[in-house]
Amino acid sequence: MEFIISAEPRINDEIHVSKVRLIGPNSEQVGVIATSVALNLAKEANLDLVEVAPNADPPVAKLIDYGKYKYNEKIKQREARRNQSAAEIKEIRFRLKIDEHDFEVKKSHVIRFLQGGDKVKVTIMLRGREQSRPIGGVELLQRLADEVSEYGTIEFYPKHEGRNIFMTLAPKGKKIHAKSEQRRRGADTRADRQARQKARLAAKEKEKAQEAGQAKAAVNEIKAAESSAPAKPAKAAESKASAKSSAKATPRASKAETPAKSDKPAKSARPAAGAEKLAAKPKPAAAAKTAKPAKAAKPVPRASKK
Repeated sequence: MEFIISAEPRINDEIHVSKVRLIGPNSEQVGVIATSVALNLAKEANLDLVEVAPNADPPVAKLIDYGKYKYNEKIKQREARRNQSAAEIKEIRFRLKIDEHDFEVKKSHVIRFLQGGDKVKVTIMLRGREQSRPIGGVELLQRLADEVSEYGTIEFYPKHEGRNIFMTLAPKGKKIHAKSEQRRRGADTRADRQARQKARLAAKEKEKAQEAGQAKAAVNEIKAAESSAPAKPAKAAESKASAKSSAKATPRASKAETPAKSDKPAKSARPAAGAEKLAAKPKPAAAAKTAKPAKAAKPVPRASKK
């Protein structure tokens, strides 16, 4: 016969004891009651009867929502794993004849690693005759440790092994604290970015509202100018319309009523002075037109027969 050991607690019908010490959903003590009564209470409250202390006498059971309980436990385990972060060991290498600028750059990397909560293994690589004078590498490592003493301490002092010299630096704070500080800075940065975005959106909405107000004011001014304009053109149009209507109302004279026109225009009683002068002057005799003799027609030549 095989026994299966489960880490999950027994719930509801899996509890086979006759009596349990019952705890209510709000952690109140109900007392020792029969398991069947406890199951009925759990069904009425729409909860689960969970055995929390099976080794007690009698076993302790509690009325809870088992699905919600498991979810909360999973969240707690995730947070615990998130906070349990082991420190890593970063490595950075130097040459004995390193330039000052390169030394400052590598030192900034060491500071960044220490601020992140990680250990740093610093290696000095010796070449050729440099192996016979390792004191220069030790002095370089000691200088680096002094300059980064604000962020870390020496965990393992310089040690010469073969062609290299090693030294290990440890951060002053734990990595969990460094991570929490990084999360806090990230949250502050996100909050600042969101605040700037909200400010930009509010400024855009304000500009749109101002533009809409200006457009509405311009429309109202135009309407006011049209309503306050003088009514002279309207009166002139009314007078023209009345004149046209009166002209249409008056009947025209018929052709029969109109006086007949004489064939000759009536002579004025008093002729003009220019007409008297023209009449006084004698008219010259018209020159007789000489008729030109008609030209004789030319004979048409006949075609000769060959």
